Amino acid sequence: MSGLRHLSATDDSVVDIRLDWARCCPKVLIIDIWQLRFICNLMLGIWDFMRLIPRPSDSTQTRRLKGSPILGDLSEFPLKYRLFLKTYQWRRIDPVPWTPLKKPLAESRLVLVSSAGIVASQQKPFDSSIRGGDPSIREIPSDVDVAALTETHRSDAFDHAGIRLDPNLAFPADRLRELSAAGVIGSLNHRYLSIMGSITAPGRLIKKTVPQVVPKLVEDQVDIALLIPV
Repeated sequence: MSGLRHLSATDDSVVDIRLDWARCCPKVLIIDIWQLRFICNLMLGIWDFMRLIPRPSDSTQTRRLKGSPILGDLSEFPLKYRLFLKTYQWRRIDPVPWTPLKKPLAESRLVLVSSAGIVASQQKPFDSSIRGGDPSIREIPSDVDVAALTETHRSDAFDHAGIRLDPNLAFPADRLRELSAAGVIGSLNHRYLSIMGSITAPGRLIKKTVPQVVPKLVEDQVDIALLIPV
């Protein structure tokens, strides 16, 4: 560096040094980014492994759940989703508008609301290309043939195979009909609602879609909604 101080601004060697640095800089940055990604993956992997090691204070039930493949965990997500969930600005609703059920479930009318992106035959699929999520909604008859339903959820963060094999996992129309026939539920609303899940920009859904739906449910005299988040 001391030698550079004695070089004039018009010296060719100074220009060459600057050009060489400009050519090398992108390569250095690329190496640094990959190294950072490797370090992040390594740290997350170590953290996930350490969480599986039983601690003396863990109960038998806690230890069983830690090793259980059926218990969902953040470590199951790819790195990009784990980082996204760590930095996402979750919306807080305070106070929560809880509404107590005014009659027994056996006397109530129920509507199903699922965010699995389910569509019936002849219905337009949800648009996965809309930035922030498709805020539209689909009305599906409660007597629909579940085998005719199609799941169009936009997220690739989970395995869709189970829902596509049996839509009842995310849109339990058959199970609700069974509960209604058994007298557990008073009655089922004639229409169910399907929306898209994984909506990272819910403003349009809250401000435009929901206000259009609520009056219909009031008109239908719905008492309770079963929400299936996907």
